[in-house]
Amino acid sequence: MINAFKKFFVIGIALCAVLAHAAANESESKAKNATSPWKFEAGVSAGALTPIMLDASIGYKAFHLHVDGFGLYKGSNDYWCGIRGGIMWRIPRDLPFSIEFGIGGGYEFAEAPNEIHQAVNKANDAKYLYPFNFKEILDVSAEMRIHLFGFFTQIDIPIYNFMEHEAPDMLWRIGYMVEF
Repeated sequence: MINAFKKFFVIGIALCAVLAHAAANESESKAKNATSPWKFEAGVSAGALTPIMLDASIGYKAFHLHVDGFGLYKGSNDYWCGIRGGIMWRIPRDLPFSIEFGIGGGYEFAEAPNEIHQAVNKANDAKYLYPFNFKEILDVSAEMRIHLFGFFTQIDIPIYNFMEHEAPDMLWRIGYMVEF
């Protein structure tokens, strides 16, 4: 529990630093973006299947290309990784509130130990069950993002799965993006 608290504390400090930076440069970035059709964004998000992702976005007028990715390895059969990306159309593009629609895709994988399965195998002195759980998805999906002052929510509905193992029918993310 203490390790989980430490992780949330570090993530909270990072999010506060991003928010402070965004608030300090908000008026300056609005003046710069008013003259240029290009927009660049960077941030962090949390969701399923990959718990934490670093996000980057490049936009020209109403079109945006975004890429998210991150991974963490704790040992054999205890890691997760993911990368997602997409091309989206943002409406309205110059207001603090916007909605993006588009198409994207990605690969996400999560694997964790299953202590119940390990105990069954140990009790029977044989390998009847996998000693870990895993989820995996490689897909093309329809995407929708809703932005409000840098905060966003994203929903991905897989249209076609190239690879799937216990993957959810809907992927989601929440996060914060700084525009510069």
